Amino acid sequence: MKKSELKKVLKPLIKECIKECIFEDGVLSGIITEVVSGLETRRVVTEGVTIQAKTDDREAKEKQRQAEQEYEKQRQERIKRLNESAKVGGVNVFEGIKKDAVIPESSTQGPLTGVRSGDSGVDISGILNIANGKWKQLI
Repeated sequence: MKKSELKKVLKPLIKECIKECIFEDGVLSGIITEVVSGLETRRVVTEGVTIQAKTDDREAKEKQRQAEQEYEKQRQERIKRLNESAKVGGVNVFEGIKKDAVIPESSTQGPLTGVRSGDSGVDISGILNIANGKWKQLI
């Protein structure tokens, strides 16, 4: 008997035996349990007291404050550049927008976070006219 013929006969038998073993004997649940327990991060809690010098704490706070100031400075610069670039051909594209229309930053997250409830969104009613009614042909 050739190797390829033996492989043709044995492969389906071995495959069926493995399936039976995994599904009938509960081996699959054991495999899943082992994988899940391996994925969990285990934290080792140790008791100890760390004492830091107060100067380290002050230095850390000072560095944090400086970093926040630098970030705010960069943010203001970006806003300034955006406002300057928004004037297309000398026309301010944000003209007429009320200051209260600006969306406040929020700590919650979601697809509509920061969108005012009264915001009507973008009018897409003319989108069907773009292809002159030939959307079915384009698809």
